[in-house]
Amino acid sequence: MGDQNVNKVNDKAQMQHFMKLLLKDVQAMEYMLEHDWFENDITRIGAEQEMVLVNKKTLKVSPIAMQAIEKMGDKPWLDTELAKFNLEINLNPREFKKDCFKLLEGEIKTYLNEINTNIAEFDTEILLTGILPTLRKFDLNMNNLTPKPRYKALMEAINEQLIGGSYELRIHGIDELRLKHDSPLLEASNTSFQVHLQVSANEFVKMYNIAQAISAPVMAIAANSPLVFGKRLWHESRIAMFQQSIDTRTSHDYHRDYSPRVNFGTKWLDECITDIYKDDITKFRVLLAGDTTVDSLAMVKNGEVPKLKSLQVHNSTVYRWNRPCYGISPNGKPHLRIENRILPSGPTVKDEMANACFWLGLMVGMADEVDDIRKKMDYADVHDNFEKAVRYGIDSTFTWYGDKKISACDLILKELIPIARKGLKKRKIDPDDIDLYLGIIEGRAKLHTNGARWLLRSFTKLKEQSTNDEALSAITASILEKQKSDIPVHNWKLGELKDLPHYHPADISVSEFMSTDLVTVQKDDIIDLVAQMMQWKKLRYTPVEDKKGLVIGLVSTRRLLDYYVNLKDSSDEKNMVVEDIMLKNPVCVSPETSIKEAMELMKKHKIGCLPVVSKSDLVGIVTEMDFLRISSSLLDRIG
Repeated sequence: MGDQNVNKVNDKAQMQHFMKLLLKDVQAMEYMLEHDWFENDITRIGAEQEMVLVNKKTLKVSPIAMQAIEKMGDKPWLDTELAKFNLEINLNPREFKKDCFKLLEGEIKTYLNEINTNIAEFDTEILLTGILPTLRKFDLNMNNLTPKPRYKALMEAINEQLIGGSYELRIHGIDELRLKHDSPLLEASNTSFQVHLQVSANEFVKMYNIAQAISAPVMAIAANSPLVFGKRLWHESRIAMFQQSIDTRTSHDYHRDYSPRVNFGTKWLDECITDIYKDDITKFRVLLAGDTTVDSLAMVKNGEVPKLKSLQVHNSTVYRWNRPCYGISPNGKPHLRIENRILPSGPTVKDEMANACFWLGLMVGMADEVDDIRKKMDYADVHDNFEKAVRYGIDSTFTWYGDKKISACDLILKELIPIARKGLKKRKIDPDDIDLYLGIIEGRAKLHTNGARWLLRSFTKLKEQSTNDEALSAITASILEKQKSDIPVHNWKLGELKDLPHYHPADISVSEFMSTDLVTVQKDDIIDLVAQMMQWKKLRYTPVEDKKGLVIGLVSTRRLLDYYVNLKDSSDEKNMVVEDIMLKNPVCVSPETSIKEAMELMKKHKIGCLPVVSKSDLVGIVTEMDFLRISSSLLDRIG
């Protein structure tokens, strides 16, 4: 949870003051490291659980987080997130031993049940998922920003760093997503299960590098976020969505290395944790400032442990997938943690616990297996492995020790699960819990199935039977129901339309059922060309665009028929072009227009097609056939 007592840097004096405190925080940390102040005799774990709030009827986002917080009162474990449709639970740190995983799982379930009980009156329930399948682009507008000063300040500060005219998403998978957005609230599309491991200061470098090296196989087996706005993209599209949602960079004539604020890192950690902080201060402008005036360097020289608040504020605005963290333990000693941010939320609490158990066991087990992971692998391969894992998930092939090429499943089954098991045994974790949670990882690898594979296979099957929106709604309904059973995802049956007991298409927008694979023509094209194209593609309507992509007309099969029926001589045919027969200035709608409004427009104007336009750009088309498909689906349900 981020510190809420922060604000955007508004003037030069405030920036200079904050930078002085930030530099003193780094110096104070170096002093504490040099004089061995850090807690090194205990190992704790912790976690943060993010979740999506979903309307039970529509299965779309339910932006009632503030109402839920107000109803539940002051709960130290519960907090808001960036968007009004997200909440976050902060779990209690506990010592890494014995029944810690079972206790953590129980704590999560207790809190989730309490939240679900309190939000029921809002027709809302919790969904654990990396990216909500039914999420829509317009759900991520600033109206859904949680009304807290920190979030507003963060959005404004990121916007001020934007070099280009907008934020751009470009992700290629089975499908392709290319779109622009006007705010960094796209970040709110992601929900994670963040796991913390406390490590000793003298082993931080070794442990951090191990965390980097094992990120790829852990990500591959845990991937759970392949669907974005109805597109099948990366197996863990959450990674790309987060990075691109707040990427303020733009292209230049000459290549220059600008690092994104969300990043994996570019090299091994060589000397000290402070190297990461120094690197981030060097590369990234300050976005937020805290309200502290404390001189932390003076404090340590006076024998006091500082909170390093300025450093923590800046660290909270640089999003490394393995983030270094500083904290103060209940006994007053400072400690260091590695925060694993790569894991998605869901699809069940048990799946999350298996992911955490696998990662934590690997961290300890790998530390015993290798003295220095840097001597086993090139960092370029580590980075490349991570990029493969987020794209291809469980289907990845990695470069491992000695330049060996090995599939994700073989690596996990033959090498990493045994190492994780040894690590967990070293921490004296209950044998039954080791078998339970690592058994889930083993089951996924043997069946070659994880959350991402289940979602992709389910959606591909359902797309053939229904509209995009109905398929996504059915998948969301299926996840909600299966989460309650707590059966791990690799044992789930594929989603089915019958998983969606009630479907309410009147609640959906044009963007959720429009056609986006468009065939268009220009006004100077010959009529025979558009006629042939419409015949080849079995189209009844074709939009007419100008050279800038603006919709200026519409050609229908009826207008083509009228033209050919009334054609009298070849000279007329030779001179006629699309402009002569097209319907000029057609009625258009926006992607946010409701299906009900679109139907009323068609009825009012006695038309069978509506081009869909966003900020003058043609983005889709809806026809009477789209409404017939939805009606047919509803009739099937009634039958």
